[in-house]
Amino acid sequence: MDEFDIAIIGAGMAGASLAAECGAHARVLLVEAEDTPGYHTTGRSAAFWDEVYGGPAVVPLTLASGNYLADNGFLQPRGSLVIGRASDRAALEGFVAEYSALGARVELMARAGMVDLVPGLRPDWCVAAWQPGCADIDVAGLHQHYLAMARRSGSVVRLRARVDALVPEGAGWRIAWNAGGREGAARAGLVANAAGAWADDVARLAGAAPLGIAPLRRTITQLRVDPPVPATLPLTFGLAGDFYFKPAGDRLWLSPHDETPDVAHDVAPEEIDVALAIDRLERVVDWQIAAVERRWAGLRSFAPDRAPVYGFDPHVPGFFWFAGQGGFGIQTAPAAARLGAQLLLGQPADGMTAALDPARYAPGRLAMAQA
Repeated sequence: MDEFDIAIIGAGMAGASLAAECGAHARVLLVEAEDTPGYHTTGRSAAFWDEVYGGPAVVPLTLASGNYLADNGFLQPRGSLVIGRASDRAALEGFVAEYSALGARVELMARAGMVDLVPGLRPDWCVAAWQPGCADIDVAGLHQHYLAMARRSGSVVRLRARVDALVPEGAGWRIAWNAGGREGAARAGLVANAAGAWADDVARLAGAAPLGIAPLRRTITQLRVDPPVPATLPLTFGLAGDFYFKPAGDRLWLSPHDETPDVAHDVAPEEIDVALAIDRLERVVDWQIAAVERRWAGLRSFAPDRAPVYGFDPHVPGFFWFAGQGGFGIQTAPAAARLGAQLLLGQPADGMTAALDPARYAPGRLAMAQA
């Protein structure tokens, strides 16, 4: 039976990036249930690097990841607007003040600047928070970058390997999986749970208490609109969190920003959510919908306090959580993976992670809250 230092369950962005960071220092096994790494959330992401997205607990991870993403060519400048009506001015002023204090580049913008960026904006949308540093992320490129790093370091990737047993054995674990009717197994000193929406299920296999990491459905539809989408259109959010849209070439990607409780599975969009997104868009801009060309959905998994979970389980030795990354796991991948590897391997912080507080993301905070 093959022996590894670390077995990572899940080969989406979380598992691939963690394997890449650990691979130079340990023998790593990356186990993926699907035929292709990143089939679920990673492969369906409309990801962007947005300094305030995900809330205050996520901002340090996002800011720490920015240089890595930019220096390796994974970012394309976009800019972002959070828009509101006249009655939202005080809330937007507070938004700008809160995130500016955390180090994000964000400023208040009036109607004239908004219309320059979003032509056809309806008159009642008159105040916004502008983030000039927001950028599109090459999600597929970043994911393949991390998978290639992991493989170059000697990490072993097992696909079509759905883990069905995690058994403590000696000073480590025996991991067993089913690969289309064929059984497989390996031993590892440590197990890292990077299973996304399946994270609590994996924890149960290991005898660890679930942390309440809940999968929530997010819907996106691709539209052809008239007039055509301007190339300079920013990523645009409603302050109430009820929509966002962004360009995808000469098409528009639109979401109702839904977070519908669901279960871990191969999720599909609901027609009502697509219709809701279009209705909300028509209240924001005067564009005509020429065609609904595509629609899809993904699962975003959140811990109860909506902060990610990185660290060893407080009660099950050798079981490491790397999960609960919501919809921000792409934009935070570099710093999160570096921090996760340092915690797994007992390494000190470096320039990327020095400003991060591991206790903020430790699973023990949730275990204590549930006690």
